[in-house]
Amino acid sequence: MTEKPQVPAARNVLRILTLLASTDTPISARRITHELNLPRSTTYHLLRELEDSGYVVHLDHPSTYGLGLAAYQMSQAYTTQQPLVRMAAKSLEEIAAMAGGSTHLSRLAGTEVLYLHEARAPGAVSLVTVKGVRLPALRTASGRAMLAHLPESELRAIFATSENRPLYKDLQEQLEQVRERGWSTEIEEVARGQESIAVAVLDHLQRPAAAVAVTFPLSNDDAKKQQLVGALTETAEILKQKFFDKR
Repeated sequence: MTEKPQVPAARNVLRILTLLASTDTPISARRITHELNLPRSTTYHLLRELEDSGYVVHLDHPSTYGLGLAAYQMSQAYTTQQPLVRMAAKSLEEIAAMAGGSTHLSRLAGTEVLYLHEARAPGAVSLVTVKGVRLPALRTASGRAMLAHLPESELRAIFATSENRPLYKDLQEQLEQVRERGWSTEIEEVARGQESIAVAVLDHLQRPAAAVAVTFPLSNDDAKKQQLVGALTETAEILKQKFFDKR
């Protein structure tokens, strides 16, 4: 039997990308070196190559690394078949029809929300929050729903050097309310004449793995809004049980 050729550089590149994909915030080269047991020089060499090709971005103050645009573009091709998207699709279609608007599945990507899936009711307005779009997490209901479930120390680290830091300080009390009631909302912050409700999908560690949200025309119908909150909450719990609790 022919022995497989050894390609350590390629293997280590994949290990670095896997590590970055498994963390919620950018991490230092020192941590990468330690967790992957790599020589320091090898780590920096591979990170430079990944940065040059767009798969990794280097952030200053502090010096950390995260996934780059090329990595996210590659991941978008997978999201059409991603199990979480498939599990959520039918429920999101039903909630969109119930609201007469659009529903979304998204995940955190550093200080941003990355939209993975959209379902739109017939006649609903077209929104910017389509699949593949990224928006500042603090300005969206989905982002706030997920951020509310992160530890305070992690939130401070995420926004320590971000232009969103002032907004984060203003929204700290609101994030606490989200933790208590279990859902988030935003009104005309993303689209004029539209409001959104979002619920976080928690994984087996009770961390925010994703969020389900609905966006609909401004309404004073509180009973309808509570119905939508209930539907999103039920969908989030089903996704947690089916996708994460078995892991």
